[in-house]
This record gives sequence, C-alpha cells and structure tokens, in this order.
Amino acid sequence: MSSIDKTMKFDFSEEPFDQDIKEILFTVHDALKEKGYNPINQIVGYLLSGDPAYIPRYRDARNIIRKIERDEVIEALVTFYLEQQKDQ
Repeated sequence: MSSIDKTMKFDFSEEPFDQDIKEILFTVHDALKEKGYNPINQIVGYLLSGDPAYIPRYRDARNIIRKIERDEVIEALVTFYLEQQKDQ
C-alpha cells in the first residue's frame, strides 16, 4: 500500500469550544457586517485560503482573527456543529 492510500491522523485535544475563539469570531463577524460584507462568506474564505485579505482592517478585525490558528477555529466549529446536531 502506498503512502497516498494511508489515512492521516490528526490528534486534537478534546477541549470544549474555546471562549477566545467565540469572542474573536463574533468581533470579526460584527466588523464585517458593519462594512457591508457577508460575514460567513468572508470568514470561510479566510479559513480555507489563509489569505488575510478576506478580513478587513476595520476595527482591527484582521489582526484579531490572526491571533488564533485557522485549524483551531475549524476544529472548534466542527466540534460545536456536531455536538449541536447530536442533541437534536
């Protein structure tokens, strides 16, 4: 079996949704909304590409979102989503 066929394993901690991530996402969301952008599209664009140009400098949103690692945000979002779906 070639290495391409092997499944990579990521080992993230199983911490609850980080309050810092929550506050940062809401802060950035509000700044994007105030500037007239679609906040979800812009945040997703940033998370997928890593390009900070998706986030404006308005209200220091670009610097704020860069305080957290993108993979940590994605992990927290997936964990939160799945936990919410399990409860329904």
